[in-house]
Amino acid sequence: MMPSLFITHGAPSLVLEQSEYARFLRDVLPMELGRPRAVVLFTAHWEATEQQVGSGLRPATMHDFYGWPEELYQITYPASGDPDGAIVIRDLLRESGIRAEMDDARALDHGTWVVMSMLYPDASIPVIQMSVNPHLSNADQYQIGRALAVLKSVGYLIIGSGATVHNLRALDWDAGSVESWTAEFDAWVGERLLSWNLEELFAYEELAPHAKRAVPRNEHFIPLLIAMGAGDDRRKAECLHQTYQYGTLSLSCWQFA
Repeated sequence: MMPSLFITHGAPSLVLEQSEYARFLRDVLPMELGRPRAVVLFTAHWEATEQQVGSGLRPATMHDFYGWPEELYQITYPASGDPDGAIVIRDLLRESGIRAEMDDARALDHGTWVVMSMLYPDASIPVIQMSVNPHLSNADQYQIGRALAVLKSVGYLIIGSGATVHNLRALDWDAGSVESWTAEFDAWVGERLLSWNLEELFAYEELAPHAKRAVPRNEHFIPLLIAMGAGDDRRKAECLHQTYQYGTLSLSCWQFA
């Protein structure tokens, strides 16, 4: 039985770093996970109003960012897709009343390949990239993950790739410590994850301290709710890692198993 995971993908340059978080993703987490049959990854950087399921056999690598070192634009992640698995996912979602379509042309964006290249640098694990819909309720996001939970029992690893605190205007590239409001928001969210308090978590925009500042748009927070929903069968949350970068960028990994 695989867990589901929420993983912060950070800045694209994460793949070049030797930070504590980079070492965790490269050296610690893969040893704990083992090798899944395939990875189903919901990326904050693919937004769609209807759930999209990446179904290409050989998805290309997308460099969907600007102004970073040239070395990043040379990186490719040549993992295969899993078209048969994509059909299963589409059908599971539809059976749960969730509209879903397949997309065989979408390339892997950095929310996907940054995470995958850290965990499985040999690109030997098939990847099914999934979109997020920022217009759904938080409860509906959770239900998307719940609809796919059965995949864990047949070796699929479900990952939500985003960030709890993601406010690019609040980044301080020279900061040496975390801003207090960032830590306070993360602590509030963490308490609700550990206690599986769905009622309050789904209302985080109104209840959590500094919510509007921490989550100006919800596309990076959605993968957390989906990954949590995929763990509804056991309802056990564990924070595997938490550090910060640039003062306000939360680098966290949560496991639901």
